Amino acid sequence: MASVSTQIFGIVNITADSFSDGGKYLDPQAAISHAQDLLSQGAHVLDVGPASSHPDAGDVSAATEIARLESVWAGLKALGAPISVDSFQPATQRWAMAQGADWLNDINGFAEASLYDELADYNGKLVVMHAIQAKGIATREAPPEGDIWPIIFRFFEQRLEAFERAGIARDKLVLDPGMGFFLGNRPETSLEVLAGLNRLKRAFDVPVLVCVSRKSFLRALASPNETPIGVEKSGSISLAGEMLALEQQVDFIRTHAPEPLAQAVGLRRALLEK
Repeated sequence: MASVSTQIFGIVNITADSFSDGGKYLDPQAAISHAQDLLSQGAHVLDVGPASSHPDAGDVSAATEIARLESVWAGLKALGAPISVDSFQPATQRWAMAQGADWLNDINGFAEASLYDELADYNGKLVVMHAIQAKGIATREAPPEGDIWPIIFRFFEQRLEAFERAGIARDKLVLDPGMGFFLGNRPETSLEVLAGLNRLKRAFDVPVLVCVSRKSFLRALASPNETPIGVEKSGSISLAGEMLALEQQVDFIRTHAPEPLAQAVGLRRALLEK
């Protein structure tokens, strides 16, 4: 049975080169207005990304990330919703913790052990993402040969053991298996993980987050030829992927378009509560 309490992370990209919306929300006022719109569509958490992580993204320093976050922080806080900071850079994460961020979302799964003492004292939640890249942004490398699931399980086993030794409470963790290029350049790998998301919670008894929104593996699947459809045409296939994630009992879904997903969650809840 799908979760009836799934929460939605609305994506706020304050970047110059996001694959999904370019630099559309790099201007602080545009970003704040967009965040307000995401909340009105049904998002529960604002996931703010100060740097892109797709394979063609440029390098962004921690100082630039922090400057971008500083430019929108007061305006986002005024909206009253929990804020998640999407960064793998320790300096940015330290800044976010000092500002009272409710969540840290790390595509490298908090690889920097030097931060663990601070994470143990942090009152917010941690999204621990798996990726085949040990550090940095996504690449176009091929996925490991064979079944991806033992690799994902081993990654989380090792991370959770390290967190426990460091005194990081398990109840502040949320697991994200990664999707798209974070799992490699073959769409089949992401489809395999999407089909088996419920295995994560069974294995670790920890909440799960996933993001398939506008991902190229879904856009390729929706294409009538070998060229993925454009991002602007990806709403339907993204929602279909998110609905499959709901059926896999995912607790959090990160998306660019909360409204159709919020409606789907509401419909699903109404059916389950009949």
